Amino acid sequence: MHDKTWVPVANSTDLAPHHVFQGRLMGQELAIWRADDGHVNVWENRCLHRGVRLSIGINTGSELVCQYHGWRYANRNAGCTYIPAHPADAPARTICSKTWPVIETGGLIWTHFEDRDPPLPELPEGGAALRPLPLAAAPEMVRESLAGLAPEGFGPLDETLQARGPAGSLHLMVQPADAGRAVIRGIVQSDEPELALLRRLNLFLRSARDQILAQAALTPAPEPIPHRPERVSEELAEMPEMVSGPARLRVQVAKKELVAKDIVALELEPLRGALPASQPGAHIDVALPNGLLRQYSLVNAPGETGRYVIGVKREPESTGGSAAIHDSLAEGDLLAISEPRNNFTLRRDVEETILVAGGIGVTPLLSMAAALKDDGLPFRLHYFAGSEEQIAFGERLAALGDRLVNYIGLDPEKTALALKGILKSPAPHAQVYVCGPAPMLDVTRATAAEAGWPDAAVHFEYFANTREIDTSSSFRIELARSAVTLEVPAGRSILSVLQEAGVAPPSSCCQGACGTCMARVIEGEPDHQDVYLSEAEKAAGDKILTCVSRAKSDRLILDL
Repeated sequence: MHDKTWVPVANSTDLAPHHVFQGRLMGQELAIWRADDGHVNVWENRCLHRGVRLSIGINTGSELVCQYHGWRYANRNAGCTYIPAHPADAPARTICSKTWPVIETGGLIWTHFEDRDPPLPELPEGGAALRPLPLAAAPEMVRESLAGLAPEGFGPLDETLQARGPAGSLHLMVQPADAGRAVIRGIVQSDEPELALLRRLNLFLRSARDQILAQAALTPAPEPIPHRPERVSEELAEMPEMVSGPARLRVQVAKKELVAKDIVALELEPLRGALPASQPGAHIDVALPNGLLRQYSLVNAPGETGRYVIGVKREPESTGGSAAIHDSLAEGDLLAISEPRNNFTLRRDVEETILVAGGIGVTPLLSMAAALKDDGLPFRLHYFAGSEEQIAFGERLAALGDRLVNYIGLDPEKTALALKGILKSPAPHAQVYVCGPAPMLDVTRATAAEAGWPDAAVHFEYFANTREIDTSSSFRIELARSAVTLEVPAGRSILSVLQEAGVAPPSSCCQGACGTCMARVIEGEPDHQDVYLSEAEKAAGDKILTCVSRAKSDRLILDL
């Protein structure tokens, strides 16, 4: 019905700030909204959870929030970023609303349902968009009725509904909302005074509408186009996904800049399509040109979905990762990255959030702070840096105002004293998030435990496991689900043995720092050598990080 072309589905003026416009094309309801960055989204008009219309949701300027259960979807890629019923879990990457391509031109919002982008119709330059005119009539009838009519000051409308005359040029389009519903939209270009011209065209279109509706009344109404969207499975909605595997996304380094002493920021843009949604605290794997794979936290604020932003510190004892980025990588270079993963998920259902950052550990906490600020939730970011020149991402920090507290040049003793002040009184509905060098994280976790903070309220992310790993033991692992028994010899990790057997869990850092490769222990005593599990979790003995930890017993039975 729409002749395989772009179709206007809204006027630009329909998209008021923080508003969601309900459109319709070929029986498909559309949620159309403009984000604060100017990007226009055309999405399927339903929340993936219970099918509630997103057109009655909340446009925050960076995300669309369903009013029923509060599921949040990101600007541009429509990926789910937060599920209030699972505040401590990152939503599955596959929970993503249906989107369609969009172009804004001529004062109109255009989209299409084709597999490939068709050519855009030729439009008058510098024209003005007409007021839309909805009709309860079949789109083909509307087209046929308009063709041949001659608005005053223009010639007859041809088969493409274009007309030229002394008044200028006129281009009308018929939006097929449904089998029996259409919307006339138009663009006019003229040197005449705009108000008089628009009034004259409005009278013409009203007269045409009356004729078309009279004709439609004599014709049986067609059946509406059926639309039966598939719902997300309950299992998918309830089970957050941990993505593994090699870096699959191709991005280009759009910008590289120094944001502090020895810290560069990279802005990574997709070569095609939209980037997968990320949540505060997420990180990506970056495959570097020298063959190394490294993990970096995303700095992205809500709505910053057209690119990924990471910060990389030059490490004095770099094994090639940070040095490659600082010295070899340039703007315009291509990189392979993974989809975002999140083992450091931000809760947004608490009364207070305390963020503690050390050095480059500020990167995931900047993302969290921006999300909390965007939601109007109480928080404070405590940032420990060696010197003023080592404070990274100054513009982003400045946007936090008095919710930022800097601690500059403190020695370990004064740092520990400051942490005691920050964590001195555990609040019953507060959460702590800390990221930074391993010694600082160890002190923070110990300080929180001394002050009485429960383990479940203290969240942390290590960039690396600096502890020496003992691989001298050998033992047997039995996989309960796979009915497989494997030997783990000295010098090899559980993870490498599992990978060789083709039954490995997802993995990322391979240092015992991120928690991605964690497996459940059914029987046996683990030898914990990671920095991810809390002391209580290690004492319970029912989890193990397969990349570094081993067995104290002769065998381990794993839930794999």
